[in-house]
Amino acid sequence: MEGGATGAASGTGVDTLVLGRRVRHLRTARGMTLDDLGRAIGRAPSQVSMLENGHREPKLSLLAQVAEALGVELGDLLSTEPPTRRAALEVELERAQRGPLFASLGVPQVKVGRSLPSDALEALVALQEQVQRLLTENAATPEEARRANAELRARMRAQDNYFPELEQHARTLLDAVGHHGGPLSQRATSEIAAHLGFSLHYVADLPHSTRTVTDLAHGRIYLPQRGAAHNDSRSPLLQAIASHVLGHTEPVDYADFLRQRVEANYLAAALMIPEASAVAFLGEAKAERRVSVEDLRDTYAVPYETAAHRFTNLATQHLQIPVHFMKVHEGGTLHKAYENDGVVFPSDPLGAIEGQPVCREWTARTVFELPDRFSPYYQYTDTSSGTFWCTSRVQSSSQGAFSVSVGTPFAHVRWFRGRETTVRSASRCPDPSCCREAPRALASRWADQAFPSARPHASLLAALPVGVFPGVDQTEVYEFLERHAPQD
Repeated sequence: MEGGATGAASGTGVDTLVLGRRVRHLRTARGMTLDDLGRAIGRAPSQVSMLENGHREPKLSLLAQVAEALGVELGDLLSTEPPTRRAALEVELERAQRGPLFASLGVPQVKVGRSLPSDALEALVALQEQVQRLLTENAATPEEARRANAELRARMRAQDNYFPELEQHARTLLDAVGHHGGPLSQRATSEIAAHLGFSLHYVADLPHSTRTVTDLAHGRIYLPQRGAAHNDSRSPLLQAIASHVLGHTEPVDYADFLRQRVEANYLAAALMIPEASAVAFLGEAKAERRVSVEDLRDTYAVPYETAAHRFTNLATQHLQIPVHFMKVHEGGTLHKAYENDGVVFPSDPLGAIEGQPVCREWTARTVFELPDRFSPYYQYTDTSSGTFWCTSRVQSSSQGAFSVSVGTPFAHVRWFRGRETTVRSASRCPDPSCCREAPRALASRWADQAFPSARPHASLLAALPVGVFPGVDQTEVYEFLERHAPQD
């Protein structure tokens, strides 16, 4: 016999588990022992046993000897069907126990032999099938993630991206520490944590896959040491607080994970930019026709992206202004977006927009061409769904530069600072001739002379990280908590 075949199928395509069960069935049906068959083919009984248990892949010449000894055609011996229902169950359980599922669960293996009752065998096979089904349902494939993103965005649009229950949570927490307006200071942020029973600990060894770690057992929130690269040092702490306040538990699937992330981000922003004072500020700005995301950012001392997000929460609900938001990578792909103003984002057949190329004529792309990244940039864009005005800024990150844009239809631009801009562009997308196809002169010169090597994201074809918290190394987190837990 040749080298060990640990899987169910051999290199030649022979399913060694099914083959073994067929050999055993035919041998016992003829009243032959292992010794009898071993003598007939010139092999030791132990080698016959390994063949029957599917642990070795035999050569074709040996299988011909086995078939002759058992009085059957070689084709019958190599049939892919297990000989009995019991044999089929044994094959399925053996295959499962040799697969990655049992290994990952750390479940001890069961000896699949005659002593295993048939009802127990049925139960074990059914159990492993159900575990596999649940894991498959919870595994976030790119397609499932895109669908979950599209469904969540539809819910946000239906509510004008305004969630009253989260606003109430923010009011309750801010009232508890006596904060009623203006920028939320570091001290007030710490007071919110203390009010909820948490102490803050800045550490140098925070797990690389996390922004914060909360020790619920000891009432501790661990954060990276001051000076670590964060857009706003309050944001990760407030997001951790938000998840606790909202009672987030282990996500049951990727859609649940996305929902929790949106809720935590929303509540954190609502704490940094309180609804009552922000609405008063924006209402006054609208009355004077000088609504500005930059002014909201400066007034509350938050990053531009936080101000842009928060503006979308309040604009339609309180100012009756429909808006859209975009975050676009410098490579031209859409990272995330929201709209309730009729703008049409590029999307795939599932309705997902993440990763789709944005028109080169849109503000979110043209802003990258500007040398001045300090001053606000405004632009009108004529699109197939109407004319929109946008303001946009570029911000850096570890993943490259991103533009963050907020826009509104032409009919509502009269309320905004920057409406007087004369910069105007026209987009014919999704017509390929707009910007998807190269200019004719360039195409004729280079169409057959270029072969670029794409730089896709590593997860483009892979399933998204599977686990309780996608992308987080649980072992690393638990080891971290063990190191830092107070000694009793």
